[in-house]
Amino acid sequence: MSTAPSAPPASMFDTVPGYEGTLAGGGGGYLPPPMPTVPMPMPEAPSQPDWQIPSLSEDRAQAAFRTYVSRKCCYSSAPVDEGVTTSMETFNTYRYRLETFTESRTSEWSNEPYTAQTVDAGVQPAPGPWQIATKPPTFFQDQKQTIKVPYTSSVKKLCSWCKGTGLRQTNDRCMHCTGSGREKGQGNCECATCRGKRQLLVYINVNVKWTTEKDNFVAQQSSGLTEQSLESVTGKQLFQDTQYMLYPVLGFPDVSVAKASDRFLKKHQAKYAQTSRVLQQVRM
Repeated sequence: MSTAPSAPPASMFDTVPGYEGTLAGGGGGYLPPPMPTVPMPMPEAPSQPDWQIPSLSEDRAQAAFRTYVSRKCCYSSAPVDEGVTTSMETFNTYRYRLETFTESRTSEWSNEPYTAQTVDAGVQPAPGPWQIATKPPTFFQDQKQTIKVPYTSSVKKLCSWCKGTGLRQTNDRCMHCTGSGREKGQGNCECATCRGKRQLLVYINVNVKWTTEKDNFVAQQSSGLTEQSLESVTGKQLFQDTQYMLYPVLGFPDVSVAKASDRFLKKHQAKYAQTSRVLQQVRM
């Protein structure tokens, strides 16, 4: 029989308003954020930008071709030296990225051996899960934080696992039994849940999680560049927009980028509207 700590049964926990459905060890699901008491700032309506799409001149194309050939040991330079450019076709590759920084909260019942800690359950109503103050990290830096909820701590006089004895039965094999496989004794060991204290302090923890949802879209893949390849090349950033909430991109020369922008915004909104609070969005 194992002596590892185990979660007490659900019947041990009180009902705390605002935390109905909270389970021991978590698993109760995300807690939906409340509606804002004051109007949230509206995102600025986008103006029609003058898209400055870079182009490659014939001289730069010729120089790039020459550099490419010079790096190949078996390539002839004749096409570079003697060839004549008759036409040029542009294969621009666009990468659009949307990042949404969110905050979500879950609650769980926790317990620890009671050693005269503060007991405050019922002193006053416990703050709701979204009323607990936190210090958010810098935007777009993922982080976790666990906060003990005030006014939820109470003492359970009998540990549910050892029934208040401070001991639990065990069948663990002894390493000093001279080969018999067992050592004489009472068959008991210290309760791993209450650590022999016979009483438990139970309380609610709120787990706060800040995460960044990222979506990328690559347009004009006729250039042969993959999304992974784009991470290692130098390009020109055409725009960057950071707001609490963003509008879809308007008027971009490649319509697939505008469609991806609209699709990603709807996807992020649908994914987080009921479970999280959006803190910031950025696109580039």
